[in-house]
Amino acid sequence: MSTHMNSHIPLGNLLSLIQKRFLKTSSTTLPPNASSSFTVQYLVNSCGLPQQSALSVSKKFQIDENNTQKPQSVIQFLKSYDFQDAHVAKLIEKWPAVLRSRTEGNLKPKFDFFITNGFVGQLLPQLAVLDPRIFRTSLDAHIKPCFELLKRFLKSNENILTALSRAPFLMSFSFNATVRPNLDLLKKQGVTVDRVAKLLMSQPRSLQHSNERMVYAVSYLKQLGIEPDKRMYLHALTVFARMNESAWRKKIDMFKSVGWTEEEFFWTFKRFPCLLLSSEEKIRSMMDFFLNKMKLERKTIIANPALLKYSFGNRILPRCNVLKVLKSKKLIKGDTNIATFLKLSEKDFMERCVTKYEDKVPGLLEIYGGIDKGKGW
Repeated sequence: MSTHMNSHIPLGNLLSLIQKRFLKTSSTTLPPNASSSFTVQYLVNSCGLPQQSALSVSKKFQIDENNTQKPQSVIQFLKSYDFQDAHVAKLIEKWPAVLRSRTEGNLKPKFDFFITNGFVGQLLPQLAVLDPRIFRTSLDAHIKPCFELLKRFLKSNENILTALSRAPFLMSFSFNATVRPNLDLLKKQGVTVDRVAKLLMSQPRSLQHSNERMVYAVSYLKQLGIEPDKRMYLHALTVFARMNESAWRKKIDMFKSVGWTEEEFFWTFKRFPCLLLSSEEKIRSMMDFFLNKMKLERKTIIANPALLKYSFGNRILPRCNVLKVLKSKKLIKGDTNIATFLKLSEKDFMERCVTKYEDKVPGLLEIYGGIDKGKGW
């Protein structure tokens, strides 16, 4: 009777009914796909996964209701290594097959290696959740050599974790194919260990480019006269390496279309390479604002490329609003180099242009704070 009735229940209502049943910890009658239903119930009740995540995992991973000893032993093993419930749930969500892993012969040696190397307390669970693929690789053939190479540059386990949090691939499958050759390349070019460490910490994804692309980028920078010992070398390398030939040419043409010569483009790239990461829309709108609204000379903008990189809404416009008011009241000279004020630190700009004149210009702080943003230009 109940089977006949369920066949007429709308699909949405039936799914809702099934989900409610899964949330009960007591034994209930399972829907037609018993294996999938039990898996969802187990993932929710025993592993702590959210209902929706459990449903998603169950589509590609099944748990035998007659053999829960294995997954239960894995969960107990993880908790013995200080994995909290949230860690366990997230790890299983990312790597369901961990519930079938051999704990003593596979996971334990790898966990112990990291603990021996300082990944104590919550560091090990954080690493496992960050990229479970690390623990699917060989301890001797992959994990140990990768770890030793990273530590040679990064020195501390905390630094390694910071780098991995930004780019888990540093210690997973692509390490030997991309990261190691690129690190060797930088070393061969004479880039010092401490500078490579900064790159690993701040922009680790730059090492994910193919070695062929990195070799080409190194060669191209040499042609431009940007040597490895220059302060901007790594910045220029990471910017250029992420663009293909077409994108690079398009970037040059775009700057030329807003009034730069090719020589000025390359001069800027050498001094301030990260400007090239800005979108075409931003470059065009900023050039238009500075040239047509602020009446800055083109050479002033080119001499100060950082102006085009700053946030328009949070920095450029509020400061220009303040400077406009100060000029109108003749509190600063009309021929003052605006670029100088735009490049000041927040603290210095506040002291020199806002608090200094608050008594003479009522509401100046509010203007800078954004109440009048967008007015007057």
